[in-house]
Amino acid sequence: MQEPASLPGVPSLAELHARGAAQQPTYPDTAAVDAAVSQLRSYPPLVFAGECDELKEKLAAVARGEAFLLQGGDCAETFAGVTADNIRNKLRVLLQMAVVLTYAASVPVVKLGRFAGQYAKPRSSDFETRDGVTLPAYRGDAVNGYDFTAESRVPDPQRLVDVYHASSATLNLVRAFTTGGYADLRQVHAWNTDFVLGSPVGNRYEAMANEIDRALTFMRAIGADPDEFHRVEMHSSHEALVLEYEHAMTRIDSRTSLPYDVSGHFVWIGERTRQLDGAHVELLSKIRNPIGVKLGPTTSADDAIALAGRLNPENEAGRLTFITRMGAGKINELLPPLVEKVEAAGVKAAWVCDPMHGNTYEASSGYKTRRFDDVIAEVQGFFDVHRALGTWPGGLHVELTGDDVTECVGGGEELAEIDLGSRYESVCDPRLNRVQSLELAFLVAEMLRKA
Repeated sequence: MQEPASLPGVPSLAELHARGAAQQPTYPDTAAVDAAVSQLRSYPPLVFAGECDELKEKLAAVARGEAFLLQGGDCAETFAGVTADNIRNKLRVLLQMAVVLTYAASVPVVKLGRFAGQYAKPRSSDFETRDGVTLPAYRGDAVNGYDFTAESRVPDPQRLVDVYHASSATLNLVRAFTTGGYADLRQVHAWNTDFVLGSPVGNRYEAMANEIDRALTFMRAIGADPDEFHRVEMHSSHEALVLEYEHAMTRIDSRTSLPYDVSGHFVWIGERTRQLDGAHVELLSKIRNPIGVKLGPTTSADDAIALAGRLNPENEAGRLTFITRMGAGKINELLPPLVEKVEAAGVKAAWVCDPMHGNTYEASSGYKTRRFDDVIAEVQGFFDVHRALGTWPGGLHVELTGDDVTECVGGGEELAEIDLGSRYESVCDPRLNRVQSLELAFLVAEMLRKA
């Protein structure tokens, strides 16, 4: 495989693959891979190193208990989903959630979209079999197609170039929305007021919505109209999975001469690729972005401390976020010894709850789904553990959409398993819909007040 002019301090792609990189596509044409990687290396950054540094400062506040992180978006983005309506709806629900959480927590909420790069997914098996036909598993639009045909499922490196263009279009639109008046605080609150009035469970949240309304009325009465009322900062994030893409998008910052992965502001390592001596830990240990690691139920405190040592040897606040995904039935047992020992070791990391991935199951209809009550139970357990230990429950990492899909059961709409087929649109894991996402925000707001 061809390599570029060397990136100081960054291992080559060949060196990374020599570590036996997990969850990578098997490309049939290495020349096509080289061509796609070369093309990506010639493109401008999608984000700037200075923006990554700004996000790191905000995440340092999360780690200190002075801010709260809201990270959300699609399980797996698709090229077909890069439309103004889809992006606007996703952004809208994140903004709505952030207003409620900011008021309840009385600290800034760091807004981090799970978009503009979330096109690749790890899979439990390399292959999928249907009706006796076995084909490569769908690994996200970054790798192959969702259609169950031999042609569609061949990994195509040119899709990585398509990821760049799709991510660029998404970021352009997000920036336009967040600075062009769409994110105005009073407008976002009006959307929440409509939700409270029209939701089957809205009366539960009416008191808090009225409090926010009074606070905004007071600000207007005294003539306070800061710039922050009219625009927000939204950063991008995705799982750093396909090494060719992340390596090709790693550049040396002209200000500092340090390497940054300019495919997104924040990138994370998944539960399946967090091997201490693995390629993903090696690559992310070299870039200067703020980074995250998913910690599942098999993670020991020693594992987390070792990962912190590799990924954040200078123990810099804001550099490392631990995203726990234990499952509703396990979090109260597994999280306390993990947090307690990591904190006792002096590790500076933000603690964030992913209440989605530990609670997936297959419905009788064959659809993958999650129970809204399980999602809430895991978040409640997360808050309870941190309250008991005197540590800060730093944020939420949620798979959601701004559309009215039917992928998770329960919530105020009381979606049942029989409803899943009516609007199940995810190509991978089930997401909370618009109403469920807003209900989650109000319920977490109640937890934050107690925290």
